[in-house]
Amino acid sequence: MRRAIIMATVAAVLAALTVPAQAGPGSLSKPGQETEYVVLYKEGSSLTAAHNAVKAAGGVIVRENTQVGLATVRTTNAVFATAARQQAGIEGVAHNRVIGEAPKTLRASGNVTRNAVEKEGRDGGSALPARGQVKGEPLAGRQWDMQQIHATADGSYKVEQGDRRVLVGIMDTGIDASHPDIAPNFDRKLSRNFTVDIPVDANGMEIDGPCAAEPDHSCNDPATVDENEHGTHVASTIASPINGLGMAGVAPKVTLVNLRAGQDSGYFFLQPSVDALTYAGDHGIDVVNMSYYIDPWLFNCANNPADSPENQAEQRTIIAATQRALDYAHNHGVTLISAAGNGATDYTKTISDGSSPDFADVVGEAPYHRTIPPSCISMPSEGKHVISVSATGISTRKSYYSDYGYHYVDVSAPGGDVYDTTDNKRDVTHAVLAAYPEALARASGALNPDGTPNTPAVVRDCRGTVCAYYQYLQGTSMASPHAVGVAALIISKYGHSDGHGGLTLDPNVTEAILRGTATDHACPTPPAYTYTRQVLQTDGTYKTVTATHTCEGPTKNNGFYGDGIVDALRAVQH
Repeated sequence: MRRAIIMATVAAVLAALTVPAQAGPGSLSKPGQETEYVVLYKEGSSLTAAHNAVKAAGGVIVRENTQVGLATVRTTNAVFATAARQQAGIEGVAHNRVIGEAPKTLRASGNVTRNAVEKEGRDGGSALPARGQVKGEPLAGRQWDMQQIHATADGSYKVEQGDRRVLVGIMDTGIDASHPDIAPNFDRKLSRNFTVDIPVDANGMEIDGPCAAEPDHSCNDPATVDENEHGTHVASTIASPINGLGMAGVAPKVTLVNLRAGQDSGYFFLQPSVDALTYAGDHGIDVVNMSYYIDPWLFNCANNPADSPENQAEQRTIIAATQRALDYAHNHGVTLISAAGNGATDYTKTISDGSSPDFADVVGEAPYHRTIPPSCISMPSEGKHVISVSATGISTRKSYYSDYGYHYVDVSAPGGDVYDTTDNKRDVTHAVLAAYPEALARASGALNPDGTPNTPAVVRDCRGTVCAYYQYLQGTSMASPHAVGVAALIISKYGHSDGHGGLTLDPNVTEAILRGTATDHACPTPPAYTYTRQVLQTDGTYKTVTATHTCEGPTKNNGFYGDGIVDALRAVQH
């Protein structure tokens, strides 16, 4: 997860032109310039009234989600946001990004790295059990994460491997449907892509890169590809099949559905997230994984004094629209699970953030420092009905990067911690191993000419002439899919027919079993735990880095582990 993986009268117009000093440069659009907004209709308002309100403010609807009451609107009205908010049928307005053609000369090259935590520790590693030494799939010996939650050949696989009628939605950067250890469980017919990649931002800075340079030569990718890697790793952890190749996921017989809401660069905006959630509710998806937060605000604050009135209004819109979509999905039988975040902070305390807004093309301003009280919320992880998952390392300690907080974290799961070692030096094999698209492995230079990996962070396994690639990543993005996999097993075991050829289980029941069967894990003693990392420097020396995190709460429910570490075997023996 990128923390570390989802928005007038004449007098009013004159007032809008007098912008407060603290307002960012993006508060007003330039006259005549086409700008995109996301508009949230007022609850109870008719579509006709909402449409008339958008038109009266000078906007044209280009995309609409009627289930939630959200529309993407284009306008040349420089004060559209102010005018729209004064319309009776509109509750809120937020900036949206505009797709433009890549200029001939780019100010920067290379995609923006959005998954810093997941990428850390790509070299160096200790030896793990060789192929076949541990019962199960060929790479089972490298899956310490599955051993931690008893999703193994001698554990949950003996009792419940999942039911193909259980549909798991992956709201991420996409899924590589051609990966040999994903393809058998992938549903092409149901999968959708709800977003479009951005070649460059308004300043010509490269985001996803020129469309022509993409493997499919398009910024509007099919729902069968992942040109980022993040979504494929998540999907593999949940449901790689038992097929004699590579590894197996937590629920190796459930069905994967790609609900792509994130771009290649890792940005996730409001409209795609809302659309993916409502689609999940309308199409029988049983559980979704959300390993991200909705850009451009890491935390959405209703009235933070550091924010301009325009930015405050935008964040309120993101909160309201996202919650409507979460409510819709939950009410339609979808269990909602999200990564807690990779910022190493306690969400229940006042903290500092200097990362937002993280996408200048949306609001037209650079990130700035804000004091964040607990009343500000990150979406979707702090939304109602959402199960938030913190990350653990190989020793079961909370991972050094994982966010935490008493009554914020609901459960914990293996996410990896490359510094969870005896000498505090990084070991990439203490991250989580899962599927890696071959095209990305080759493009990143991780493979030799003969196809063998040239880094310990990448592993290849072959069955006859079929070879597949896997990589080690860490993050709460990796923890959340373990919980999703257990939830899918719970629905498989205890669900009932939905009347349309699938299985279903009340999300409240699924959550109760997931939390009730998690293994209790007490806070450290003392509860103020100091993490020590020996970080390798470019000159070959090591720098000692320390950080202290304080765990609050009792053994049965606390700020590091929530109700405990999820357990696949206990969940299906409930």
